[in-house]
Amino acid sequence: MLELFIPVSCVFFLLSLIPGRHRKYTAIIAWISIVCVLISGVPAWIEETNLLYPVMAVLSLPFLWATIRMLLHDQEVVYQLTRAAGVSFLIYAPFAFYEPLGNALISLVISNTGMFLNFFNFPFDQVLWNTLQHGHFRVEIILACTGIQAIAIMLGVAAAVPTTWRQKALAFLLIVPTIYILNLFRNTGVVIAYTEQWFAWLPDVTGSPEPGYASFFWAHNIIAEGVALVFLVVLAYELFRLIPTLADFAADLIDAYRFEIMSIAGKGR
Repeated sequence: MLELFIPVSCVFFLLSLIPGRHRKYTAIIAWISIVCVLISGVPAWIEETNLLYPVMAVLSLPFLWATIRMLLHDQEVVYQLTRAAGVSFLIYAPFAFYEPLGNALISLVISNTGMFLNFFNFPFDQVLWNTLQHGHFRVEIILACTGIQAIAIMLGVAAAVPTTWRQKALAFLLIVPTIYILNLFRNTGVVIAYTEQWFAWLPDVTGSPEPGYASFFWAHNIIAEGVALVFLVVLAYELFRLIPTLADFAADLIDAYRFEIMSIAGKGR
């Protein structure tokens, strides 16, 4: 089911980029399908003891209802948000749906992660084309480990408002190299922390029968994702400084959703 919703969401987000009377309906279908993606992924994320994405899935339901209502009333700020999502999909889709391209990116990331490990004099073996091993533990690099999702999202955010060519170029240089390099540090940290079992002393809240998995959970799902979130907030701040109209867009978007949710709750606009 998840595999079905993702391409449907991608197609309708891209269709919503085309001006016309159809735009509100393609945008609505796009947002419904992406929320279905989140809901469909909840069982797997819970099984992996991933905390962030199930919370996002729950919060997406009131967000979806408010979004549909505002699109039906042609709120321009929500069209801007939809455009940002469409651009993000446009960047992400080739890597996700064309396997040779996605695998090429994974190969590049695992090669660069190996360079970082060598820089820190950390011994490892590349036992498979996308898998690194140290001692008894292995780490597989998948598309989600490449940083392409964060890059696509941030470039989409930058595309939410009109910008000059200079701003476009500077936004690209701010987002792509920064996220890519920080993601390499993230991968390197996870590989070292997990294979060296740095966090084996922390409580095992995963219930996984896999030996040593608790250390991966704390290194990857808690610490690495938490640090990555902080860096993305800092990056967003720098992006807002580069493109000041993004701050206005963000403020208008927050106000629009706040007023809409108050209206749904019966407290008026």
